[in-house]
Formats: sequence, C-alpha cells, structure tokens
Amino acid sequence: MNQEDLQNLRRDYSLAQLSETTVNNNPIKQFELWFHEAVEAELYEPNAMTLATATRDGVPSARIVLLKGYDNYGFTFYTNYLSRKGKEITKNPLGAITFFWGELERQVRIEGTIEKLSKEVSDRYFQTRPKNSQLGALVSPQSQEIAGREILENKMNELEAEYADKTIPKPSYWGGYILKPRMIEFWQGQSSRLHDRIVYKKIDNTTWKKVRLAP
Repeated sequence: MNQEDLQNLRRDYSLAQLSETTVNNNPIKQFELWFHEAVEAELYEPNAMTLATATRDGVPSARIVLLKGYDNYGFTFYTNYLSRKGKEITKNPLGAITFFWGELERQVRIEGTIEKLSKEVSDRYFQTRPKNSQLGALVSPQSQEIAGREILENKMNELEAEYADKTIPKPSYWGGYILKPRMIEFWQGQSSRLHDRIVYKKIDNTTWKKVRLAP
C-alpha cells in the first residue's frame, strides 16, 4: 500500500449516538453496559486492552493485555512483576488502558494509578488458569533476552514432567494489578468525524463529574 492509499483509508460512523443525558452517572456501570454489548456482539477477545505504562522519567511503552475483572475499585490484569511493564509500574504507578471495539465504533480510555493485588487474590486466580498457562508463567523470564526458543521449550518439557501429578505453585514474581481510575472516557464514532466523547473525572471516592468533549 502506498502513502496515498494509506492517507485515504477512512470510514464514516453511524451505528449509535452517545449523550451525556442518557449514559449512566456511574462510569463503571456504563462500562459494564458497553462491555456486555461487546461480548454479546461476539467480538474477538472483547477484554483485550492496550496497557500503557512509563518509566520514572516518562518514557512510555504500551502492549495488549487481557482484562480479568472490574468493579467500582478498578480494572484488573495479571502479569510477571519482573517484566518491563512490572518494573515500570514499580517506579511509576501512573498508567492508562484503552479498549477499541471497532465493530461497534466504540473506544474506552481509562487513566489512573496502578497497584498490586493481594497475594491471596493472585494465588486464587492463578489456580483457575489452564495448566499450560500456569507452566508458562514458570517457564518465561518475561521481557528478558534469551538465546533461543528452544530454551523455553526445553524448560516447559521439564516442568510438564515435574508437575504431571502435582499442583503448580504460583511463582512469587507473578500476580495481579488493579488500575484505579481517575478518568474514564467513552467514545462513540459519528458521521463527519463529529464523534461523541463523554468523559468522567473522579472528584472523590464516590463522586464523578461527567462532561462532553469536542471530538
């Protein structure tokens, strides 16, 4: 594809509208509604989200992770604490997540502070994972350089034999995080690029301010 073709890639949006008078006053409830609709639409991995973190001096990085839970406290995901994102969260707990459900012409942006979940919560979740996923957490020194894929495959074979009839323990360097939101924005595509944007800003522990933004 040449540059001209790339620049001409566009579509008009017309599926739905978003109004500050009809959205829920609680952004978590509004997220729940949209997430349910994404699931009902049978979108591919509707819980896939872009997680953005940054170093202490503000150098950003982003990757796709899977949402594993949400409530009024925040949005949860699991990873290796020693991965790049884990190290960045330790030094700079500010982060952002983004959902894009293109088939529904929707996007949700969430900004806030990231904290570790308790060991007990992480332990319980780890034991619900498929066995191969549990072993993968033990095998992979996530984000570290390795000499070749065979290192991972050999280690996986060893651990499959070792834990054939045993419960696999959660490694100490693996567990959950919760992003506690202070801003949540809902975006609904509209015709002529006059998109609907409703943003919620947290005022205190229970109160959100809701406003419309220009597209």
